Amino acid sequence: MDLLALADFNLVARHGGFGKAARAANRPKATLSRRVAEFEAALGLRLFERGARDLKLTEEGRALFARTGQLLAELEETATAIASGGETPRGRLRISAPLLFSQTAMGKIAAGFARAYPQVRLEVTTDDRAVDMIEEGYDLVIRVNPAPDESLVGRAFLHDRLVAVASPDLPRPDAGKAAPAVVRSTEDWSAWKIRPPAAATIAVDPILRLSSVIMVRDAVRAGIGAGCLPISLVSHDLADGTLVLWGEVDAPEIALWTLYPTRRLLSARVAAFLDHLKQAFPTGSPDELAAYVGR
Repeated sequence: MDLLALADFNLVARHGGFGKAARAANRPKATLSRRVAEFEAALGLRLFERGARDLKLTEEGRALFARTGQLLAELEETATAIASGGETPRGRLRISAPLLFSQTAMGKIAAGFARAYPQVRLEVTTDDRAVDMIEEGYDLVIRVNPAPDESLVGRAFLHDRLVAVASPDLPRPDAGKAAPAVVRSTEDWSAWKIRPPAAATIAVDPILRLSSVIMVRDAVRAGIGAGCLPISLVSHDLADGTLVLWGEVDAPEIALWTLYPTRRLLSARVAAFLDHLKQAFPTGSPDELAAYVGR
């Protein structure tokens, strides 16, 4: 197989078109188009569907890109590392992270990483959906309680838990009565089951639905209703009395995972970012996250 032609195919697939690929590589568009057409002819496969205005990978093209894109990146990185006499992380690192973690911690993490590894160009996007790492060109994703995926490997690096909290001015309701509550738009709480030693079931009346956890926290601080929130997000409020604890909610643990495509060789820049996270959160406890985020 012609590795140069394979590299040209990956270049076009990664950028989503001949024009964008040509500009990124500073090469003639016609040359790239001809090289890819010759590569398709040599394989006997159509790798792209060429429309009037767009270019899309065929099923065979997607499969080839998924299997060879990371391998070519590793080859290029290895050659660069050998040429420079070391494994210094360099190049572009694309990361997708969930909204709440991005809002509270990712800016500080990214700044520290950029300072430690100036030859890496870090790009972080915020998304709560399960992105397609290969199709969308991510090197690493951070996800909350991800579903098992045989194509990805990773580990949990942070843990959190949910607690029911309220303003000191909002009394905890008597048994059989519902507490006014602020909930996320995607939640459907009718009651919070509180774990021992404060075991109880607190009925809730969602009087306010908001789309982000930060908004829920701020509304609970304002005293409009109680909220079910990660302990790391409210620990400072509990410590200074801005909020009071009604109890720990009986719900699955919140775990943040780093995930990346399965492969033998982990790129130097991904390995460096994983080490950076480990230094920021050595034990991965909610207290560490709360201390890192601050007020």
